[in-house]
Amino acid sequence: MDAGGLGFLVAGSRREFVVLNVDDFSKQGSSQGCPDYICQICGDDIDILQEENEYFVACNDCAFPVCRTCYEYERQEGTQVCPRCKTRYKRHKGSPRVHGDEEEEGSDDIESEFASSIAGRSNIVHPYRVSVAESSINSWDIDSVSITNSGASVHFYEEHVGTPTNHHALVVHPNTGEIMRYNPLQTRPINPNRDLALYGYGSVAWKNRVEWKTKQQNKMQKVSSDGEGSDLNDFDSDCDIPRCAESKQQLSRKVPIPSSKINPYRIVISLRLAILGLFFHYRILNPVHDAHWLWLTSVICEIWFAFSWILDQFPKWHPIQRETYLDRLSLRYEKEGKPPELARIDVFVSTVDPMKEPPLIIANTVLSILAVDYPVDKVCCYVSDDGAAMLTFEALTETCLFARKWVPFCKKHKIEPRAPEWYFAQKIDYLREKVHPEFVRERRAMKREYEEFKVRINTVVANSCKVPEGGWSLPEGAPWHGNNVRDHAGMVQVITGNDCVMDDAGNKLPWLVYVSREKRPGHDHHKKAGALNALLRTSAILSNAPFVLNVDCDHYMNNSKALREAMCFLMDPVLGEKICYVQFPQRFDGIDQHDRYSNHNVVFFDINMKGLDGIQGPIYVGTGCVFRRHALYGYDAPTATKPPSKTCNCWPKSCCLCCGSKRKCSKAKKKQEHQKKVKCRNASKQVHALEVAGRETAPPVPREKFEKRFGQSDAFLASTLQDNGEGCHFDMLKSLDDCIHVLSCGYENKTQWGKEVGWIYGSVTEDILTGFKMHCHGWRSVYCMPKRPAFKGSAPINLTDRLHQVLRWALGSVEIFLSKHCPIWYGYRCGLKPLERLSYINCVIYPWTSIPLLIYCALPAFCLLSGKFMVPELPAS
Repeated sequence: MDAGGLGFLVAGSRREFVVLNVDDFSKQGSSQGCPDYICQICGDDIDILQEENEYFVACNDCAFPVCRTCYEYERQEGTQVCPRCKTRYKRHKGSPRVHGDEEEEGSDDIESEFASSIAGRSNIVHPYRVSVAESSINSWDIDSVSITNSGASVHFYEEHVGTPTNHHALVVHPNTGEIMRYNPLQTRPINPNRDLALYGYGSVAWKNRVEWKTKQQNKMQKVSSDGEGSDLNDFDSDCDIPRCAESKQQLSRKVPIPSSKINPYRIVISLRLAILGLFFHYRILNPVHDAHWLWLTSVICEIWFAFSWILDQFPKWHPIQRETYLDRLSLRYEKEGKPPELARIDVFVSTVDPMKEPPLIIANTVLSILAVDYPVDKVCCYVSDDGAAMLTFEALTETCLFARKWVPFCKKHKIEPRAPEWYFAQKIDYLREKVHPEFVRERRAMKREYEEFKVRINTVVANSCKVPEGGWSLPEGAPWHGNNVRDHAGMVQVITGNDCVMDDAGNKLPWLVYVSREKRPGHDHHKKAGALNALLRTSAILSNAPFVLNVDCDHYMNNSKALREAMCFLMDPVLGEKICYVQFPQRFDGIDQHDRYSNHNVVFFDINMKGLDGIQGPIYVGTGCVFRRHALYGYDAPTATKPPSKTCNCWPKSCCLCCGSKRKCSKAKKKQEHQKKVKCRNASKQVHALEVAGRETAPPVPREKFEKRFGQSDAFLASTLQDNGEGCHFDMLKSLDDCIHVLSCGYENKTQWGKEVGWIYGSVTEDILTGFKMHCHGWRSVYCMPKRPAFKGSAPINLTDRLHQVLRWALGSVEIFLSKHCPIWYGYRCGLKPLERLSYINCVIYPWTSIPLLIYCALPAFCLLSGKFMVPELPAS
């Protein structure tokens, strides 16, 4: 070695190399370095975080120096606790989640988590891969190169003058013998007289870390879809890695109400209960003997008021909020280059009278559905015309023509809302964010197209006022079946959905189907519930989507991602199987500033429904709700919703959650106890497999039972055995004949339709009854409140309409109270929770509160007439 040369050491084992600067050893105290910035497990330098420009700190309690690699190893394969203070490691930003991580408040760092996970693993598997052929090797004189299979190999080499002294080193690959160049940012001073094991190299912890690196490399190689090349440099182009990393993430999470907001409310409720107790103690123990009937009547009324108040307050005790992750939904079910795997959704729009429900409003609702942000081949829109009006059919035909221009315009510019009437009525600056001249021209042209569309719709409405003598007829000359509204055959017309119906951009449009069920005199058609059940059977034959959304004709889709919001709950692999429906709040347009008729109903939609979501789920309010078709068929909720997860570190297999504690078992447990848990775990896995497979793995059911439950239709019975939309491949003519059969007014006779299947009959408020039956079957529901309201509708604008609406709700509650489905005595020993039952009892008895309220208001008048009072008089002083 020349005197002027600079000496380096290359130390390494079979897995890893370390470059040492020998000249630094001559400096006094250099061997100590900076102990606070050196990992105490493996001896590597602790990295500096680029975002915060500070050293990485694994434990926030004691700041024990541990590098990022050892931190990840301890969290995923080790004890997950700090070696010094024994505190459990918390998850840092960008770190992959492991079992036991608590939900943390703040922004989600899923992108950083992907980047950190992939980048970190690439650094672990292939350290320092830089070929010497990529740079100039003429400036190096290699004195000796030797490879040993055990222990550390040390190589001295020189570097000629002119080459930087602190940026270059040579390393030799242990397997291939390839000479590589390593460019470290810093050289680490190590005393050559001391054992290398003191610095972490060759120690047991270091060997375990090396084995973990190899294990991670094997895992990442299995993820590769094409199986070619194990170089992690190709991972950026592998689209399977994000989905693999996201497969363990839930699509939604609960966000509890902060204690600073909910605890004062609970304290006030507790104080009111105490005051009520003292009040009734005084009222009952101090009767009025000379006016006993007035005193008794007033006490009974007051007890009823207190009972009604308690029923209303207790379901609000534990409100929650929910948060969805639409990006995780896309990463999991919409892989780039592959067809989307999102579930099919059938959308039901119900209408009755075109005079009360203008066709232009129906057209806007349908247009917002056709332009929804969801795969086109996964959406089918069914419009139920219970009035069999020719006007509605012609309006839908004109809507289909305008949709060819409106749908591509919405998807190209991503506008909100996608109902043209309310989009063009917004009083905001549309050019603030859409400054491109092309958008300005297209928007102006689209507005002119919409004005022409409105003229055509108004023309159709005007022509419908003049009914021909022979009744309405179709363009081909056939008579219109709905000329007699109360006596006509069923009608089904697929308006869009064929491959020949494309929009102006050359893309397919979602299905749009017109349906009108058969009506005959003398038959009870069960109003809206009967119409929705007819749509449920028709859609099962045509598209058979596993999920169903029902909206009123005046509720347009205000948020184009509303379907994705619902799928974050219903398609969640962990929690989705027990959810029967996702309810969105009702929001309205056209309400005056002071909301004089209380159309917003803030107490119910923003407080009560959140409280019910914390119990078993919100009640069904009749619109803006996405159902699971399997739940509408009256089946019970699955008992096992998820397989057991890893909770045990002392044995190679995980413990079962259904056999004992969720805590980690200690290493001192006997092997016999663990084998018992393993058997329980295997049994729970079998239950989970049966629940996932559904009815396909269940024993065959006699056909007679199916017919008594669902009716005598071969096409519909076959669709009930399929939940993934396989029914969409069919012969059109044969399927339309089957649809006419299930639309007949006598199809539901001697079946379970309206009793256990579909929307339940027996009340004008079929929504409360239907949701109640589902909860009795063990299902739970979810309340989804996205930042942008999912649906908006038209509210009553005068007192007459508002009173008529309130009266209809009250009559429906009275009908449920007097029926066998009253929650006071129905549904015990089933899946309905007690607090959920109290909420349903409150829904059906609130109209009866008007009777004691009327009597209590009349008591002062009786006191004045009789000269007696209902409370005892105070003694004279």
